[in-house]
Amino acid sequence: METPTADSPIEPDISHVNPAEGKTWFGHPAQLARLFSTEAMERFGFYGMRALLTLYLTKHFVFSDRAATGLYGGYTALVYLTPLIGGYLADQYLGSKRAVKFGAILMSLGYFILCFHGPTAKPIATIDGQRYEVQVETAGDGAETQYLVDGGKRLRIKGNDDGSVSLMDGAQVARSLPKGHFEPGGERSPLFVTVLLIGLCLVSVGNGFFKPNISTMVGELYAPGDRRRDTGFTIFYMGINLGSLFSQLLCPWLAVAVDWWAGFGLAAIGMLVSLLLIQFDGGRLSGYGEPPRREGADKAPLIYLCALAVVPVFYFLYTNLMSAPEPAPGSGIVGYIVSLPLMGKLLFGTFLVGVPGILIWSYAKGSAVEFQMMVAAMVLIVFNVVFWTLFEQAGSSLTLFADRNTDLSVFGLFSISAGQTQFFNAAFIVALAPVMSLLWNGLARRGIEPSVPIKFAIALILVGAGFLFLVWGVSMVGPSFKVAIWWLAGLYLIHSVAELCISPVGLSMITKLSIARIVGMMMGVWFLSISVAQYVAGVVAQVASVETVGGQVTNLKVSLDTYAQVFQTIGLVAAGIGVVLLALSPLIKRWMHGVQ
Repeated sequence: METPTADSPIEPDISHVNPAEGKTWFGHPAQLARLFSTEAMERFGFYGMRALLTLYLTKHFVFSDRAATGLYGGYTALVYLTPLIGGYLADQYLGSKRAVKFGAILMSLGYFILCFHGPTAKPIATIDGQRYEVQVETAGDGAETQYLVDGGKRLRIKGNDDGSVSLMDGAQVARSLPKGHFEPGGERSPLFVTVLLIGLCLVSVGNGFFKPNISTMVGELYAPGDRRRDTGFTIFYMGINLGSLFSQLLCPWLAVAVDWWAGFGLAAIGMLVSLLLIQFDGGRLSGYGEPPRREGADKAPLIYLCALAVVPVFYFLYTNLMSAPEPAPGSGIVGYIVSLPLMGKLLFGTFLVGVPGILIWSYAKGSAVEFQMMVAAMVLIVFNVVFWTLFEQAGSSLTLFADRNTDLSVFGLFSISAGQTQFFNAAFIVALAPVMSLLWNGLARRGIEPSVPIKFAIALILVGAGFLFLVWGVSMVGPSFKVAIWWLAGLYLIHSVAELCISPVGLSMITKLSIARIVGMMMGVWFLSISVAQYVAGVVAQVASVETVGGQVTNLKVSLDTYAQVFQTIGLVAAGIGVVLLALSPLIKRWMHGVQ
C-alpha cells in the first residue's frame, strides 16, 4: 500500500461504490432485484421438484411408503446439512458469488438428470415366496383397480379392514391371505434407480453451495447500521415464496398432463434461469461476493473436485437409507437405534453429543449469564426440532394423504393434483406475512408483543392444531373415505400462521444468545437441528405408511384410519409440547437476560 506524501495525497477509493448511493429498487440497492430474481428461480426449481418427489417415488418407481418417505426425509436432511460446509468454503476460499454459481450448476444438472426416469416399475406381489404379476387398471373417473395374475386368471386384489387381503374372482373370494402374507413390490430398473439417486446427490451438494451464500450476498449490499437491511431481507425472502408458489402449481400439473420428465424439466429450467441470472449479471454484482484475498494458488478447482467426490458418499448414504431393516417387534429403543441407517446414526449422534458438549464448555468457560443464555438457546433449538419435524410432513405424509384420501375437486369446477396442494402453504405465507408483521409491530408499540419462547410455544400449539383440524374433517367423511380439499387447505392455513411465528426469529435469536466466540458453531447447531428434524420427519411419515399395490392403496378406509390415527397422535403431542414450552417461557425469558 502506498504511503501518502505531500506530493501524493491519498485518493478516495471509489472502486467499490456503496449501492445505497446509486440506483435503487423500491428504496433498496438495485442489486437486490437481481438477487431476488435469482433466489426466486432457484426456489422455483427446488419446491417444484419437492412437490413431485414422494409421488414420483411411490407411483413411478413403486417404492413402498416406508422406502419413499425414508428417502425423502434423508434427502431433505442432507439439503439442510450441506449449507454448513458450503458457507464455510465460500467464506474462506471461494467467495459467495462463485459458490452460488457452482451450486446452481450442480442443482441444474441434478434436476435434468431426474428427467431420465425410464419405464414405470412393474408392480408385483409375493405370496409364500412365489412372485406374481400385478396389473393396474384406471377407470375414467381416475379410480384404479389392481389385479393379480395367477396363471390364466386375473384376481382382483381387495384389502380388508383387518389388514388381510382377499383375491376376488368376480364376486367370489378365490383366496384369502392373512395379514403379512401378501407382500407388494415392484420390478424396477437398477440403472434408473441409480440415475435417480445421482440426481438427488447433485441437488444435495449443489444446495450446500447455493443456499447460504446467496443470502450472504444480500447482506453485503448494506453498510453496517443500514436500517434497510431487515426490510431488504424480508423482500428477498418473499422471492422464496413467490417462486415456490408458482412451481408447486406448474410442475405437478405438467407431471400429470405430460409426464414426470416434464415436471422435473420445468424445475430444471427454473434452476437454469437462476444460474443465468447470476452468471450474466451485466456487471451489476461486481465487487460483491468476491473471494477473500489469500496468498498462493486458487483452491477453487480442488474444492470443486472434492465436492464432486462427495456425490458417491451421498449415494452410499441414500442406498444405505433405503436398505435399512425395520426394527424387530419388541426390540425397544435399543433395537430401534441399532436398526437406524448410517445417516440417522450420524445425525442423531452428532446432535446428542454436540448440544450437551457445548453447554458443558459454556459452563466451564463462560460467565453465569452467558451460560444461562446458552441454555435458553439450546432449549429453543430442541423445540425447533419438534416444530419442523411435524411441519415438514407437507412433502411426504400429507402429500400422500392428498393423493389417497382427499377429494381434490375445487367447487366441482376443476380438480388439482396431490402435488399441487403444497402450494397452499406458499400462498398463505405471501398473503399473511404482511399481516403478521403489522400484528407484531402493533403489539410491540403497546409493549405486549409475545416473547420469543411464547412465539415458539404458539407455533408448536398451532402446528398440532392444524393436524387436529384435519382429523376433525376425517370424522365427517362419507363412503368415499375422502375429505374435502378445504380441510387440507385449513391445515396449511394454520401451519402457515405457525411458521410465521417461529421462522423469522429463530436464527436471529440463536446468534444473539450465543457466546461470541462460538456463534459460528451455534449457527451450525441450528442448521443441524433442522437437518435432524427433516430426517425425523421422514421417520414420522414412515409411521403413517400404508400398504400399497402398484403405488395405490387397496383399502381407502384402512388408509384413512391410519392417517387419522397418526395425525391425531402427533397433533396432540405437538400441542402438549407447546403447552409445556408455554409454562417454561417465563424461566427461559429470564435466562435470555433481555435479548429480544
